[in-house]
Amino acid sequence: MIKAFKLIWQCDNKNLILKLFYTLCTSLLPLVSLYVLKLLVDGVTEFAGIGKTGDGLLPEKLLFCLLAFCAIYLLNRLIGVLNTVNNDVLTQKLIDYINNLIQTQSVRLDMAYYDNPEYHDTFHRAQQEAAFRPIRILENVVAVFGASVSMIGVAAMFAVTSWQVIVVMIIAVIPTFFVRLYKSRRIYRFRRETTQSMRRSVYYGQLLSNRNYAKEVRSFGLASYFRERYLSIRKDLVTQLLHISRRLAVYDALTAVFETLALGAVLLFLVRPTVTGTLSIGSFVMLFEAFRRGQGYLNNLVGGVGGLYEHKLFINNLFEFLELKPSIVNPDNPKPFPEKIERVDFDDVTFSYPDMKHPTLSHFSLSAKYGTITRITGENGFGKTTLLKLLLRLYDPQSGAVRINGIDVRAFDVGELRHNISAIFQDYVQFYFTAKENITFGDINDADDVRRLAEAIRLADAQSVVDSLGDGLDTPLGRQFDNGEELSMGQWQRIALARQLYSNAPILIFDEPTAWMDAPARANFKKTLESLKNDHLIFLISHIDE
Repeated sequence: MIKAFKLIWQCDNKNLILKLFYTLCTSLLPLVSLYVLKLLVDGVTEFAGIGKTGDGLLPEKLLFCLLAFCAIYLLNRLIGVLNTVNNDVLTQKLIDYINNLIQTQSVRLDMAYYDNPEYHDTFHRAQQEAAFRPIRILENVVAVFGASVSMIGVAAMFAVTSWQVIVVMIIAVIPTFFVRLYKSRRIYRFRRETTQSMRRSVYYGQLLSNRNYAKEVRSFGLASYFRERYLSIRKDLVTQLLHISRRLAVYDALTAVFETLALGAVLLFLVRPTVTGTLSIGSFVMLFEAFRRGQGYLNNLVGGVGGLYEHKLFINNLFEFLELKPSIVNPDNPKPFPEKIERVDFDDVTFSYPDMKHPTLSHFSLSAKYGTITRITGENGFGKTTLLKLLLRLYDPQSGAVRINGIDVRAFDVGELRHNISAIFQDYVQFYFTAKENITFGDINDADDVRRLAEAIRLADAQSVVDSLGDGLDTPLGRQFDNGEELSMGQWQRIALARQLYSNAPILIFDEPTAWMDAPARANFKKTLESLKNDHLIFLISHIDE
């Protein structure tokens, strides 16, 4: 729990302190109002026996109690309003803070993690908890703090008159405490054991609702099949959850019976002395109300502690994800990237994707020289794209080395290495941004070079695509957001190619760059390659020799 509290403190310590202060106030003020209520009831009882005063005015003592009671009520409400605003601010900051941690960690981790189902389980659990779990921890921490302060006050009230009540209250809440702990463990185990089933149900939901799958789902008539699979998984999950819920409901009912018996015992403790006159009516009202609130405070305390235990189990999912370490990191003393590229060598490279039985590349060697186009052809699964992922250090080989000018790429700063290599893969990304942004993402640190932008569009033969857009380069692409225009796959590919050519990287990687282009566009691309050849080291991947 210390890690979780530290996380909240790092997010916004000022608002956290304010929240604890407001909680302290709202925990003490109701107890003060109880004492004032006692004085008010005793005063009413006293003056009711005397009768009305001659002028019809309330006695000064009663008037003071009334004003004090109302003032405490108003103050409590105002602090509650301030606490609500503070809670909203702290909640939103915490959500953004943790989502930022998850996103930063996702980008930081190796591509190899995406090939591991366990990673996807860990990531899914972290995402599930991130939206609300830290907030619940904060609420439980505050609830435990507030309930503890209030219970100290209630205990002080009973310590003088009926200390037995305190004992009864504590005994009555013990079964509730253990039931809460059992419930937390059981739900946690259920969620962890069913993570992959939940991920599958989310996947089937995406197949039914995501635009990327819509065409094939409809054309092959797969909607009913996927819906049945989705409903089957959800039905099984709900059945398991209902079974757990019914069992827990029985335990909760038994604790309610136990607490009711405690209520009856306390009433006996308080009614007897009140009937005999040793306890005033005001004291009876105060103590009985203190007991009722005390039960609530104890339940809040138990709920808070149980909640902290539960959230501790679940928040570990978040920390488990945040503690994953990338293997592709910068060397302690990176070598400067060469100012002039001479050659790239794949030297006896062997590589396997995680958990694959057979290596994708086995003792593979290849040399490429500056000023030439190195064509890599082969059948599907040959490992063509994998070679270039190794060059970009998206993965590292299990043996052998990838070298630039004879230097192992693992000796360079990762960011500098990738900045000097520009790649367009066959599964290029369609960014739902403006056409200009789609292209200048090729060098986001220098996105305002008009000359480079125009040259990239020309080389990619994308000018006709830009001219067809309603607002030219300022047109949003895709139909995800307002005013966006959809492109054909060939048009998207030209925009992606322009993005690659916008960079000033000396090494260019083209992975099936004309797969979606028509014949004239392919012819233009060949001319572009020839014009780029003398000033770059180029890799061209294709299924057939072009």
